[in-house]
Amino acid sequence: MRYEPEDARRLAYDAIKAVGASDAVAHALAEAVISAELAGSKAVGFAHLLDYLDGFVKGRIAKDAEPAVDSNVPAVMRVDARQGIAQLAFDRAEDELSKRAMEFGVAVLSIANSYTVGELGYYTRRCAERGLVAFATCNATAQMTTLESGKAVYGTNPLSFAAPLVQGRPLVIDQASSATAFVNLRKAAEHGESIPEGWAVDENGQPTTDARQAVKGLLLAFGGARGANIAMIVEILAAGMTGGNWSIDAPHYAEGSESPGVGLFLVVLRPDALVHGFAERLSTQLSRLEQAGVRIPGSHIKVREVDVPTDVMERVRAYIG
Repeated sequence: MRYEPEDARRLAYDAIKAVGASDAVAHALAEAVISAELAGSKAVGFAHLLDYLDGFVKGRIAKDAEPAVDSNVPAVMRVDARQGIAQLAFDRAEDELSKRAMEFGVAVLSIANSYTVGELGYYTRRCAERGLVAFATCNATAQMTTLESGKAVYGTNPLSFAAPLVQGRPLVIDQASSATAFVNLRKAAEHGESIPEGWAVDENGQPTTDARQAVKGLLLAFGGARGANIAMIVEILAAGMTGGNWSIDAPHYAEGSESPGVGLFLVVLRPDALVHGFAERLSTQLSRLEQAGVRIPGSHIKVREVDVPTDVMERVRAYIG
C-alpha cells in the first residue's frame, strides 16, 4: 500500500493518539516514522511503530512524559526522557544544541532513560540539515552476543554519522554493530525464510541460518571480534556516558511493562570552525569516490511515497479502530 507522506504521517499520528499518547509525543514519533520510511529505513518505520504502540499500551513507554533538559557545562546538554521517547527528548534540545555548536564549535547531547531511539540516522540527519557534522550512538535491550560469550551482552548498538553537502540531502551513515537488525530476523521468521551465516546463533549458542531458531537465540556482531569491539565502544558512549541502562540491564523493548531506559549520545561539530568550505570539499570528494565505483550511502534512495506492507498497516489501523 502506497501513501503520500502527509497521509502516512496522519495515520501514524492517529494511531499514536489512539493509544493515549500526548499530542507532543504523537507529533514527534509520527515525524520520525515518516522520516525513516523516506530514508529507506523501513525496519524502523511503520514496522517498528507497532512496537511503540504496544509499548504505550503495555506501559513500557510513558504516554505523556515531558523530557527534562539540564546543562551545567556550556557545550554539554543532558536530557532525561523520563521513560518516554527519545524523539521528543531530541526535539526539546535540538535548537539549543545547534545554537551551542555554532557558538562553541562543538556540542554534546546525552539522552537517557528512553525507549529505543528508532532510526538513529534521524538525529544526525537533522543536525546535518542545519549545516553541522554529527556523530551518534545508542544502545538497546541486550540481544547480541559474541561467539566467545554466547550470552546476551549488547544491543544492536548502532552508530550514525552525518555531514552536510552542497546540494540535496546530507550524507548519512547509519549502521548497527550487529550483523543485522533483530527486526530482519523477525521478518524472515514470519515468512519462513533462511538467513545468511554469521547473522545469529540459536538458543543454544550455535550458529544458525534458520530464522525461526535465530529469533529464539541472539544476534552476532559483524566482523567477529572487531565488530564486537565497536559494539563495546558504542555501549560505553550510549550507556556509560549518558547514565542510561547498560544493554545487559535494560528491560526488553517488546515485552513486559518496564521501560528499557537506554541512552543516546550525540556529538555535533560546526565544520567551518575547523576548515573552510567543508561541504564543497566533501561533495567533490564523494563525486570522486562514486566515479571510482564506491557506493555512497543513501545516494540510491529516491523515495517520495511511503510504501507499507498491507499486513503492517492493517495492524497499525487496528489501534485507531
